[in-house]
Amino acid sequence: MNSLLIAILTFIAYLIAYRLYGTFISDRLFTPDPDSLTPAHEFKDDVDYVPTNKHVLFGHHFTSIAGAAPIVGPAIAVIWGWVPALLWVIFGSIFMGAIHDLGTLIISSRKKGKSISEVTKDIIGTRARYLFLIVMFFLYLMVISVFALVIATLFMNYPETVFPIWMEIPTAILVGYLVYRKNANIKVASLSALLSLYIFVFIGQYIPFQMPGIIMGSPLLTWVFVLFIYAFIASLLPVWTLLQPRDFINSHQLYVGMILMFLGMLVARPEIVAPAVNTDVVGAPNWIPFLFITIACGAISGFHSGVASGTTVKQLDNEKDAKMIAYGGMLAEGMLSIFAILAATAGFASKAAWTEHYASWSAASGLGAKVGAFVEGASTFITSIGIPEGYATAIAGVLIVSFAGTTLDSATRIQSYIIGELAEGMGFKKLSKRLPSTLIAVATAFILATINGGKGGLILWPLFGTTNQLLAGLTLLAITVYLYKAKKPILYTIIPMIFLLVMTSWAMLINIQNYLNNKNIILIAFSICILILELWMIAEAIIAFRLAKNEKLASSEVINS
Repeated sequence: MNSLLIAILTFIAYLIAYRLYGTFISDRLFTPDPDSLTPAHEFKDDVDYVPTNKHVLFGHHFTSIAGAAPIVGPAIAVIWGWVPALLWVIFGSIFMGAIHDLGTLIISSRKKGKSISEVTKDIIGTRARYLFLIVMFFLYLMVISVFALVIATLFMNYPETVFPIWMEIPTAILVGYLVYRKNANIKVASLSALLSLYIFVFIGQYIPFQMPGIIMGSPLLTWVFVLFIYAFIASLLPVWTLLQPRDFINSHQLYVGMILMFLGMLVARPEIVAPAVNTDVVGAPNWIPFLFITIACGAISGFHSGVASGTTVKQLDNEKDAKMIAYGGMLAEGMLSIFAILAATAGFASKAAWTEHYASWSAASGLGAKVGAFVEGASTFITSIGIPEGYATAIAGVLIVSFAGTTLDSATRIQSYIIGELAEGMGFKKLSKRLPSTLIAVATAFILATINGGKGGLILWPLFGTTNQLLAGLTLLAITVYLYKAKKPILYTIIPMIFLLVMTSWAMLINIQNYLNNKNIILIAFSICILILELWMIAEAIIAFRLAKNEKLASSEVINS
């Protein structure tokens, strides 16, 4: 199968889905009101609440939800064959992920910018809110600690990316200052910044930086320490100074990277060398249900609900922008995952090379293998248009690190909100303030990341997939109850919700059995706790459904009488 044909057909499918199904879902279920006062205007403080141009906010939202996950997930899931991975990304993003993200953003906006956990309190009940907060805290703790390790590992494996990545920070700050304080033209400023970044990528090849082992003699732990200092500072700064302009610039960087890959496919027209379906993999779990857990962010991800209701909603200028930002952002992430699938299946020189890389589950599941598959494949595409191999590899490497970085700082900011809500609900009001909640967010993640010589975060990482998809299912559950109470059709959210909760629970039960066989007490305990939280949340939702139904019946009886 030709990779170019798949890329073109998928892009066309996404355009049609956005125009038709996205418009239908937006208008039929959520009916955005252009005259509604969004939280960005109602609570404007130029720190978190900042009304933002929809194109800039799209860049922030897109890069925050994307990160490295839509690359590394597909890069391992293709071990089961490229067809299952491709179909899950396409149909999952259109019919599940995009609705999940759009619903979260719209409902959060109408609830005065409250997080999805606070929204759940209003929709389902107080107990449900705390259940949501616990799941979200656990998920973001894993994301922050592991992504710091991911970035540190990438810096060590690709030292040529260090200079351009860190130069993004002053560049983004300069763009934010020029646009918001000097009223500079945003297109000119962002394009100039983008050009500068590629110059930095070129320079970075000649000045690769190797971090000395300052912390405990380990370069990895030293990088982790530096990254958490950055995340702490970035999370405290007003959103327009660094987070927003950096994400906007990074979105441009991704567009360029995807265009370069597409041009490479246009020139080379590489054939997919991986098998279409490959269910007999040494050491691998069954592709059903684990495909739907392995590929998360490219199809649907609970992490997105935290971004949509944590940072994006506070910058939403108009409800009419929500479809482009949330539904469109999910489809754009889906397209990134398609490129990751193609890079990991058509970017290899031969079927033998692919088979060697994906010889077994253990061989393909390591961080180096996942990232390496994308970097190798993407650079192969890019070199097809005459770009030198070293520069092509640097472009692909910087692309991954940049997006991992945006996930790290956005996740830290959102985790501080979650901790603030938990602290306030438990009566610790001093800890709910911005500075202490951010400090707790960074400190807890740093402790987890540095346990066992920098492998601590990886201890709990096997739970990420199920926890992430569980949160997505629970978010769809909250959206469904909201629509039911608003007398809107629930078919379009309840089917994805049931599918996701079934697949997640199925995978979690299999994992628990494996953890029992391996006597892994920590993972057994956390898995059972997460499963109990899921069942409890579902029970709370059923109660909310019944109450809403009784209210409808009572209202109907009053009208009829």
